[in-house]
Amino acid sequence: MHKLTLETIAELAGVSRSTVSRVVNDHAGVSEAVRNRVLAVIEHTGYQPNSIARSLATRRTGVIGLVVPRQMQTLFVDPYFPRLIQGVSAASNQQGSTLALFLLHTEDEERQIYQQLLNRSMLDGVLFVTNSTEDPFVQRLLNSGIPFVTIGRDCAETPTHFVDVENAEGAHTAVSHLIRLGYERIATITGPLAALCAQNRLDGYRQALVGRGLGLDANFIVEGDFTEAGGYFAMQQLMPHEPDAVFVASDAMALGAMRAAREAGWVIPDDIALVSFDDLPQAALSAPTLTTIRQPIKRLGMLAVETLLDVIANGSTPTRRIVLPTELIIRSSCGADPFL
Repeated sequence: MHKLTLETIAELAGVSRSTVSRVVNDHAGVSEAVRNRVLAVIEHTGYQPNSIARSLATRRTGVIGLVVPRQMQTLFVDPYFPRLIQGVSAASNQQGSTLALFLLHTEDEERQIYQQLLNRSMLDGVLFVTNSTEDPFVQRLLNSGIPFVTIGRDCAETPTHFVDVENAEGAHTAVSHLIRLGYERIATITGPLAALCAQNRLDGYRQALVGRGLGLDANFIVEGDFTEAGGYFAMQQLMPHEPDAVFVASDAMALGAMRAAREAGWVIPDDIALVSFDDLPQAALSAPTLTTIRQPIKRLGMLAVETLLDVIANGSTPTRRIVLPTELIIRSSCGADPFL
């Protein structure tokens, strides 16, 4: 059996090699009748695996893109993203899709990647990790017509498919837990407030305090950046105001906050209690162990892939909006007995 070549297909279809190339690469300039004739030859010739013929006939590549809008060094330092990518990769493998990772560093790179995404012969669809309330890349994806799903909500008004977690509800649960333990001077270290998830967690913090009749103090709200260093410096700003507990909007920041407290001679949870958000592996290994809100990060990545493949196969209507619940994991940093 001979190896399939463009020349073989061209001869059998009665067209030029360049015409076959345009069909294979899904380029314009070929009539529908000629395109169908070439695809029919590919479908019925025995020179290639059936998967190639199916790919050409359906105009799908079997490749999905994961676009991450942050610096590479942040991506690999932030422990959230390896777990997310693990879920995306696992689901892609299970579904027989190939995963391509795109890291946006600069505006020029964003434009270049956008132009690549416009070439529909390259990718079947895109997963976009959004960390902004109105990310311009989301609008570009909407304009492109390529199927995409965001991991995290962009904003309430954008008609996008997304997967996310109950950020406000999780934060409310964390702060309510601290209130039940008797803490009254509860501060928070937020994520970057340009991110909708950080805004939602701040909303949950405020709602829990107001709902229990506790006042809001601007001195008790410090913005962080979801990094350990950000949590460290934010805690240094909070300590002069003497909170008795802190809700920290990510485990990474909580680890930094714990270090700042220890360096100041504060004992956790005797002098100050902490509850955080994520339940990364480090939360169970810290000293003391972190009470935290567990979000199913790996499951989030897997559902994002499943949702995207559903959109690719069945169209964009209706809009898929999947929100996963969170869970309070009680450990030592809040002062409660985790075994009760």
